[in-house]
Amino acid sequence: MQGTVLAGTNNVFEVECDDGVIRSCSIKGKVLKSEKEYYNPLAPGDIVEIEADSIDEDKGQITALVPRKNEFVRWNVKGRCPQLLAANVDYMILVTTPCEPPFRPRFIDRELAQAEMLGLTPVIVCNKYDLADEDPDVENQLSIWEELGYQVMRISAKTGEGIEEFAQLLENHLSAFVGQSGVGKSSLVNVLDDTCVLKTGSLSKKYGRGNHTTTKGTLNRIELNTALTGGVKGRIASVIDTPGIRRFMTHDIQAEDLALYFREFKPLVGKCSFGMSCTHISEPGCKILEAVHAGVISEERYESWRRISDQIKNKTWDD
Repeated sequence: MQGTVLAGTNNVFEVECDDGVIRSCSIKGKVLKSEKEYYNPLAPGDIVEIEADSIDEDKGQITALVPRKNEFVRWNVKGRCPQLLAANVDYMILVTTPCEPPFRPRFIDRELAQAEMLGLTPVIVCNKYDLADEDPDVENQLSIWEELGYQVMRISAKTGEGIEEFAQLLENHLSAFVGQSGVGKSSLVNVLDDTCVLKTGSLSKKYGRGNHTTTKGTLNRIELNTALTGGVKGRIASVIDTPGIRRFMTHDIQAEDLALYFREFKPLVGKCSFGMSCTHISEPGCKILEAVHAGVISEERYESWRRISDQIKNKTWDD
């Protein structure tokens, strides 16, 4: 039968199987050896083929991985290899805050570039928006992303602002929450479904499966609060709650290709006087620089592109 990976650590995975049973599964033999370049062979959201244990119904073995529709990957510094955060998602929910922790637009720009490279659909969610007045630059940056065509949601798990609209977006979809520690990813899950209690350093009490590790994400099937669904019961959203990330490092993006993953830069790449060899720094006839000077590309995004490009070259990720 097939099943969906909910969580996993030390090559033991919790799999929600087609027969409704959640089994603890190990990988059979070396059938997933093609995935060995990843820090973790499977991620929440993966679809796998399994064989149920003939003695213990709650156990099984994973025999094959169903080809992924998509995957979200970042570079894992500790493991020195790419790390799978989620698979087969409809939305990447990029969670940020105006403060507590501080607003980090370049962190989001790196995530956006990674999503663009992987062909994923990102949604920028500014949680704790009730604190937005403390930094006047926050709204300006959110507007820049909106003007580029990204969906931006201003919400607050504390006050409830925007949560109903957020629930409508998530309903009947698989979404992965990604962001730095403290932005309130788990708090958002809690307010969407008050029976699904996620705490820092712990998995959902709803499923009761032990502790988070720094490399472990979990797929939760949450029943949306009726207060968010017009009183209708049984509305479901699938949410992958990923661990907090202190530094988001892009994977498989070269500095010279980064402009291709900044959506306002991409149409201009190759049209400069120096063609594909243009560095977009000081060359005459650079279409990207001309767009910056004309206000078509914001100075904030251009500066972000330069900083991220330097970070990729120097392998430093300090903001």
